[in-house]
Amino acid sequence: MNLPIDTEALVIGAGPVGLFQVFQLGLQGISCTVVDALPHVGGQCAELYGDKPIYDIPGIPFCTGHELIDRLKQQITPFKPSLHLGQQVASVQRLADQRLEVQTSKGLIFRTNTLFIAAGVGAFVPRRMVLSGLEAFEGKQVFTENPASEHWKGLHLVVAGDGDAALQTCLQACQGPDAAASVTLLHRRDQFSAADEWVAQMRQACAEGRMRFVAGQPTGLQIDQDRLQALELLNPQGQTEWLKLDSLQTCLGLSPKLGPVAQWGLAMERKQLVVNTEDFGTSEPGIYAVGDINTYPGKKKLILCGFHEATLAAFGAVARLRPAEKTLLQYTTTSTLLHQRLGIA
Repeated sequence: MNLPIDTEALVIGAGPVGLFQVFQLGLQGISCTVVDALPHVGGQCAELYGDKPIYDIPGIPFCTGHELIDRLKQQITPFKPSLHLGQQVASVQRLADQRLEVQTSKGLIFRTNTLFIAAGVGAFVPRRMVLSGLEAFEGKQVFTENPASEHWKGLHLVVAGDGDAALQTCLQACQGPDAAASVTLLHRRDQFSAADEWVAQMRQACAEGRMRFVAGQPTGLQIDQDRLQALELLNPQGQTEWLKLDSLQTCLGLSPKLGPVAQWGLAMERKQLVVNTEDFGTSEPGIYAVGDINTYPGKKKLILCGFHEATLAAFGAVARLRPAEKTLLQYTTTSTLLHQRLGIA
């Protein structure tokens, strides 16, 4: 049983708005913890347009999604937030002392005075190959995330997907001391969404016999003695063939899932959390929602709007955590207190 972790503020979501929420809380002297379903920070910004240009961040004429996340990571460094990645928040409940108890999919328990939901359009989770019976082999022969040599060393590996992650996994698995016995890239057609450089390296590896590519759509499984032996494929010619394997790594991208948020008893409208625009509090005291997860009259799903929401939510948290104190508006240009918190005094 994990011991509860106490924190003044818990931020769900490590995308740009979640990271800026950490910064604004830090300016207010509030320490916080961050939970995200992905194994790294960045959220939708990094996953969907990491290398694409963004032109509407104030004061930054141009940056990519990855560059924006790097700048936000640098900005929150003085506040040293505790990051718990690769896990989804499973439940939220109110304790007798009015704190919130939050449990994650990995069994971690947090007890917090304030909760900030910055989950964008939901938690990003790996897309799974939809085949009846395949889920029984997950974690044994079928892996949906975190490609690792322990999944393929000395084995016949099939990698399903057409993006950078799929091709990089194949190239990694077909070389070195931890190489697979064989590597097969599986996709429904001989066209890929991966960067040109990875496609070129994949084709070179195929030409050299270090791996191969098979086009086809999985339609069934071959199972023998509780072991997955092969995938049934429908090839581009409309014929059925079998693809033998020991291990299957799916790299099919990520999809956002609203997940357990819908069961937390918060007021919702069209799968979004209803908030007030004074402090972006939800229908439950002490729980705030910022970014694409919330809705209110005039809502615009823009990163810069999320930054504004995070700022007012942080001030709302101060009022809740320190009701006896008068909240003063201070400026980072002149405030010695803010300079101390930023480590530049």
